[in-house]
Amino acid sequence: MTTFIAIYITLLGLTLGSFFNVVGLRIPAGESLVHPPSQCPKCRTRLTGMDLIPVVSYLFSRGKCRHCGTPISPVYPLGEAATGFLFLVMYLRLGLTLEGVTGILLVCLAVIITVSDLRYMLIPDKVLLFFTPLFLVLVPCLAKVSLGAHLLGALCGGGILLLLALFGGMGVGDVKLFALLGWIIGWPNVILAFLIACALGAGVGGILQWSGVIQRKQPVPFGPFLALGALLSFLFGPDIISAYLSFIG
Repeated sequence: MTTFIAIYITLLGLTLGSFFNVVGLRIPAGESLVHPPSQCPKCRTRLTGMDLIPVVSYLFSRGKCRHCGTPISPVYPLGEAATGFLFLVMYLRLGLTLEGVTGILLVCLAVIITVSDLRYMLIPDKVLLFFTPLFLVLVPCLAKVSLGAHLLGALCGGGILLLLALFGGMGVGDVKLFALLGWIIGWPNVILAFLIACALGAGVGGILQWSGVIQRKQPVPFGPFLALGALLSFLFGPDIISAYLSFIG
């Protein structure tokens, strides 16, 4: 039964990941999620079911439109695969619990804002406004840590990035996002998430500069690193913090 549920959760994640790509690309552009139907951005040919199978369609078409041969962005299959994988991890780690549902919703938020930030350097308010009421209701029901810890996480997350934004090192969207993420993962996980995000951001940014993909001082989207830091902290935060304290103690 567990295997069946795991397969179902993974397939659900793959399918929703395809939709999250659409949300992350269309919402910041002010476009409808329904119209026009999915189509090739180059030749405008409407995509059929064969073109919309998560990950599989991309592999079989060798990353190109079947009709005009235009290369398809790898963001699409990566978003689908990441969503399916993270759904599975949340299920295996947390099971069919309220915490597991919260974790899956966190994955949904993370994937959408990652696609949007990578494409437009923007974290849409509409996306944050959709998820905020859900987390405001769910988080107090988890009861793993006190409500005060979650409030402190939100204040700390938003406060740290607000200070950086005041000095021009961060966008307002990042501030709003990390305040919400801080509410979800709480204190002290929010500090761990920030440190992970900074380390990953610096590492990836350095590699991109070294390889010539970006220029020196060219801005790099920070939202995806904040989201990944929050996911890791949500899943493994207490274990990582305990291991670190044992190491230094």
